[in-house]
Amino acid sequence: MREICVIGGNRYFGKRLIARLLAAGDRVTVINRGSSAPPAGAIHLVADRNDEKSLENALGSRTFDVVIDQVCYTPRQARIARRVFADRTRRYVMTSTVEVYEYEDSADLVGEDAVDPRTVAVDLTLPWDDPEFLETHYGEGKRQAEAVLAAGPAFPYVAVRVAHVLGGDDDFTGRLDHYADRIRTGDPIAVPAVNRPATYVHVEEIADFLVWVAGQDFTGPVNAASHGVLTTEELCAAVAVHVPGGRTVFRSVEVGEVSPFSFARSYGMDNSRATKLGFTFGGTDDWLPRAVAETLGRENG
Repeated sequence: MREICVIGGNRYFGKRLIARLLAAGDRVTVINRGSSAPPAGAIHLVADRNDEKSLENALGSRTFDVVIDQVCYTPRQARIARRVFADRTRRYVMTSTVEVYEYEDSADLVGEDAVDPRTVAVDLTLPWDDPEFLETHYGEGKRQAEAVLAAGPAFPYVAVRVAHVLGGDDDFTGRLDHYADRIRTGDPIAVPAVNRPATYVHVEEIADFLVWVAGQDFTGPVNAASHGVLTTEELCAAVAVHVPGGRTVFRSVEVGEVSPFSFARSYGMDNSRATKLGFTFGGTDDWLPRAVAETLGRENG
């Protein structure tokens, strides 16, 4: 029986991750601020992960084989976590994001070496506690959090750079609903003048991948994405199947807000490191119709 700690993880692929770990016979400890209880069978610790003393007091003398941090968004949070868990775990898995590549724009799929966290500058004085600042600097927060974990002395961390996640009837983002609503009414879907594709992963697949990562021994960044990029047009075509009589209209904009999953730069991630390490991702074509059907509340599609 492994001792595994999950920080956050109460919704979407986090709750699937916890369910898989429990089903595998792991003893799972979930840390959150107490806003919701973890799945039955998990140990629940209430703490504010932004408060080092609160986290230490909640943990007591507990140690873990693996810590999976689902809610590390800033270098301040990473610094606290690193200090608290340095002598408590042999493996620390942080869920990062494709957004760390926000300054890349390549027609080729981007590998992990495009953003080396060991070279990323960390600025702890930025207003990381300001929700508005954090929202507009999401990728930078994740980049700097990775940098804190990657800095010396050596710390056994993995940064799972997660592609855009689709699927499940509990998708809380409303992004596919955005398309469905506009297709239903015929309202224009705003896209950049040059609209680039991106990589995606199914909600069940990313949960599988995180469970797999927990059992490995490699360290450093790893991209997590299904094979095959998707365009806004391809996503809308999959959504339109569930909106009979709807009309898909795109409107190109040079400046201003665009629809979800519409990008002026490419967001294609190369998943070959994960493949070489032994994980087999599926293809977006294999699961896209199912993912859209799940989220839009259809049983078939």
